[in-house]
Amino acid sequence: MRRPPSFYLEHNGRTMSRTHHNPFSAHHPAVALTYLVCAAAFAMAAMQPVYAGLSLAGALVCATCVRGKEALRHAAWLPVLVAVVAGANLLFVGEGSTTLFALGERAFTLEALLYGLCSGIMLAAVFTWMTSYAACMDSAATTALIGRAWPTVSLMISQVMRLVPQFARRGRTVASALAATPAAAPHGARERTANNLRTVSVLMGWGLEDSLARADSMRARGYACGAKRTTYRRYRLRRADVVVLAATAALALVNIPLTAIACAQYSFYPTPPQLVMWWGYLPYAALMLLPAALSLREWWLWRA
Repeated sequence: MRRPPSFYLEHNGRTMSRTHHNPFSAHHPAVALTYLVCAAAFAMAAMQPVYAGLSLAGALVCATCVRGKEALRHAAWLPVLVAVVAGANLLFVGEGSTTLFALGERAFTLEALLYGLCSGIMLAAVFTWMTSYAACMDSAATTALIGRAWPTVSLMISQVMRLVPQFARRGRTVASALAATPAAAPHGARERTANNLRTVSVLMGWGLEDSLARADSMRARGYACGAKRTTYRRYRLRRADVVVLAATAALALVNIPLTAIACAQYSFYPTPPQLVMWWGYLPYAALMLLPAALSLREWWLWRA
């Protein structure tokens, strides 16, 4: 099938595709799975300002490497998420010794604000790592890795990865169809609420009909019949994949005790200690920058 001329770019006499290249696509899916699971686990466990900042920075770098300019649109709402979490913690938690301001007998402390900022940064980092996982691991890769050991779990993950974006696209389709009918346009808050409920009802009915067809299709293809499952694509573990997996495992093992030491020595309440320069942050920064290293390696090989 012939592609349109706008699909290609001429650069230095070479024909290049507009599609952004994912550095993990050249490796076995186990590489992306291992790295992203380790990175997300550290992001959820390391409740310390430096580690939280490094986690978010590494998540943004990884998202830029695997998703390109689309990651910038995702990063636009992350400050709002951090501000909401920090504001909620400041309003509902009264611990701490440094009072910022007081309303009556209720004191709002600096420590509660700092704890909320750190929690918001951690949450933003985890969300960003999950978007990178969705970009790197499609349903075929997930099924190939864990389909034989946990077929039900792999089926659930692959279906969620497919059905959630499909549900969002169908919601926009239904909303566009309703907006194209001037007589059905809402004129007040009550009508807008009814319009949203109508959209949800249409999506639920649409999804239930698809679930019946999907269940019949899987039953016709012999799912859960007890036979050994196969995969759509065959993945081979090469030497480069083993090297990246070994580097990821080594950095993760080194960072486990270092992260535990840093988190044990830091506490937000009643007064957080002063942060100092420490060599233990370097291995964690190296782990966070591994996708950037893979991208630079592929760029260097391409240029060479």
